[in-house]
Amino acid sequence: MTDVDVLSSRMKSRLHLQTKTIGAERIKKAKDNNEDIAVLSMFLPNASAVEENRSFYCSLGDYCRLGDPRATKAGTKKMEYKTRQWHENCFCCCVCKMAIGTKSFIPREQEIYCAGCYEEKFATRCIKCNKVITSGGVTYKNEPWHRECFTCTHCNITLAGQRFTSRDEKPYCAECFGELFAKRCTSCVKPITGIGGTRFISFEERHWHHDCFVCASCKASLVGRGFITDGPDILCPDCAKQKLM
Repeated sequence: MTDVDVLSSRMKSRLHLQTKTIGAERIKKAKDNNEDIAVLSMFLPNASAVEENRSFYCSLGDYCRLGDPRATKAGTKKMEYKTRQWHENCFCCCVCKMAIGTKSFIPREQEIYCAGCYEEKFATRCIKCNKVITSGGVTYKNEPWHRECFTCTHCNITLAGQRFTSRDEKPYCAECFGELFAKRCTSCVKPITGIGGTRFISFEERHWHHDCFVCASCKASLVGRGFITDGPDILCPDCAKQKLM
């Protein structure tokens, strides 16, 4: 499992793109520096901006809402973003067709989206609830989850940042996995999960936790040593000899 901010590089970094009404000097600076902002300005009378107005062509082309992509009526407003231009009302979301105005927008592959439509179409969605993940989440088996949605299949405790394992492609907390599926220690009868590097010993059909694998008589650890079985018990060689005497 990996903690990730799933939208930090896809969406949030672009939500600062807003239209701004600014002075002529600032507009020139924005254009010269190819800044990532949309500029809202006004068409000036032809006498004072004849060349600028003559070069204007609305990016909607034949779909221009004014009916003429070259219309430059003094006093109306235009929008400029990067090297493209629009009439103010033509600078709209390509999905819902609502004018952007001074709201946030996201450019993608030559199209302009309002924040809502972009989120609906492109944002990462939680595999469990299908709602948009807006800030942070976890990935499990290459699928995105809200942190609060990534829970144990059995008890529903959140697993984000916790030890867990899976069975049949479903996640379980360590406690539930042990209770439901794990082998049990012959000595203490508690689950042997193996999670987190837990060591255990198996012999024939029996299993022990590393710390539970001890002589039934003297309680000395039998890990790495020889041992003798005596019915349900295991004994160290010395205790086995004494029992036979």
